[in-house]
Amino acid sequence: MAAPKRGRSASAQSKPGRSLALILIAIVALTGGMFASGNTTPRLGIDLAGGTSITLKAKADQGSAINQANMNTAVDIMNRRVNGLGVSEAEVQTQGKDHIIVNIPKGTNSKEAQQQVGTTAKLYFRPVLATEPSGAAASQSPSPSASPSGSGSPSPSSSASAKATASSSSSASPTATATSQGRAVSDALKADATPSSSASAKSAASPSPSASSSSTGSATDKTAAKLQAQYTALDCTKPADRAKAGTSAKPGESTVACGKIDKVWYKYLLGPAAVDGTDVKKAQAVFDTQNGSGWQVQMTFTGGGSKKFADVTSQLAKNQDVQKEFAIVLDGDVVSSPRVDQAITGGQAEITGSFTQQEAQSLGNMLSYGALPLSFKEDTVTTVTAALGGQQLHAGLLAGAIGLALVVIYLVAYYRGLSLVAMASLLVSAALTYVIMSLLGPAINFALNLPAVCGAIVAIGITADSFIVYFERIRDEIREGRSLRPAVERAWPRARRTILVSDFVSFLAAAVLFIVTVGKVQGFAFTLGLTTVLDVVVVFFFTKPLMTLLARRKFFANGHKWSGLDPKSLGAKPPLRRTRRPAGPAAGSVDPKEA
Repeated sequence: MAAPKRGRSASAQSKPGRSLALILIAIVALTGGMFASGNTTPRLGIDLAGGTSITLKAKADQGSAINQANMNTAVDIMNRRVNGLGVSEAEVQTQGKDHIIVNIPKGTNSKEAQQQVGTTAKLYFRPVLATEPSGAAASQSPSPSASPSGSGSPSPSSSASAKATASSSSSASPTATATSQGRAVSDALKADATPSSSASAKSAASPSPSASSSSTGSATDKTAAKLQAQYTALDCTKPADRAKAGTSAKPGESTVACGKIDKVWYKYLLGPAAVDGTDVKKAQAVFDTQNGSGWQVQMTFTGGGSKKFADVTSQLAKNQDVQKEFAIVLDGDVVSSPRVDQAITGGQAEITGSFTQQEAQSLGNMLSYGALPLSFKEDTVTTVTAALGGQQLHAGLLAGAIGLALVVIYLVAYYRGLSLVAMASLLVSAALTYVIMSLLGPAINFALNLPAVCGAIVAIGITADSFIVYFERIRDEIREGRSLRPAVERAWPRARRTILVSDFVSFLAAAVLFIVTVGKVQGFAFTLGLTTVLDVVVVFFFTKPLMTLLARRKFFANGHKWSGLDPKSLGAKPPLRRTRRPAGPAAGSVDPKEA
């Protein structure tokens, strides 16, 4: 039974070149793929390349609970919004239970991206009950109930032009007198407040029948009076008033809002929402070359949305004066108030005005990808310049170089000639790590950040530890009196078990750290896990075969004092010599069972 075992061992020793050839072919193939893909350097994270990092905190103020499902939906919508800007390397991920981190790389319009991810984009189409200039502009207006003019400028929260027209809309509505406008507003508010009124435009814009009971009439009067008082007191030129306008209103209730038209703030009294953003199937920014209206946003409604939009425009066309208008309200701000003279069918509409290309694309992007299920407030916004990122990258590389130099000095001083094996293995491991990180950038959006660099530095020690375990096992065998070639083979099984157990523990720690953490710490865990796996590959396919080859060289086999395997310096026992067993045991000297 012993002879076949020695034969297999000899066969394994005679073909170490296959393992070396295999790992070298893998390195060449991966390097070729790296150059072929054009990604010759690892993708750098925000802290190294520069960019903006935004931390958002969820608020449960829209009737939605802060749970994992809503947070994941918000992350998905934010991802699509930012990617819609052409930012393919942005990262959006949850942190904890109620935070979302958005990392935007350099070269991106960070302000626009910041607005895209933070804007809730709750879109409603509401009938206009009344509107007039607000603040100082009201005294300069020819009438207190004048409607907005035909063009507009961006509103503060939407970055979209304020004036929008449906495809059949015309110029601004004529001015009504204050008395007639006041009666219409009062009637509309009472119609909205009655129990029979719904979220349709008809109940919001047309006078309703008288109340069936005194209690209902009293409640109607109180609601109408409250809204009328809010509308009268609203001053849209004040940021505090704009922030509070309509914040607690539900889609099925009347509300007040603000909008900026031609650099003038207007206040609006609006009816219940007739159409909302979920009824918009698609929205895109286009440039109108036929009518010369410039950039506009074209909307396509869903089947149900088309019917709702046709119904509300049909009712609005029957109204008088300013109540022919409907307001497009985005996150509580009126971004447009087109006038409707006839019903709009076909399921399409367009928002036009003084849009820039960026404003039109931003609004179309938000309408296309839908509203966030939660609202968010900015906790922190950190901007890292490219210069600062370069300094941090330089510091990280310097720390890695110092750590590697200290390891090399230790290996040379203690292991001498064996340090060449360790350094060659470190170079192979470094080459594999670099190439794989470069390929993982475009493949899985892996970004090398500062914690990931720390993980790579820690991996130097882990990799060197595997070599040291193997070298010490070989030295133990030499101390037992064996020559180098059998010592290399006998030491490998014991060293292999120790290396596998050690690397398994490191990989398990990295995996747990990657799962339970978020953000940049995951970069450290991922790099640590990757280099741990590569350590096993390098030890099995490079270090061990290389030691088998070097054991055949006289410099190492004869135990040169600079080889690191000198039997005298190791305190080796006399060489083990095998003696031939006698033909038979001496009488009485061996137990029959042992014989």
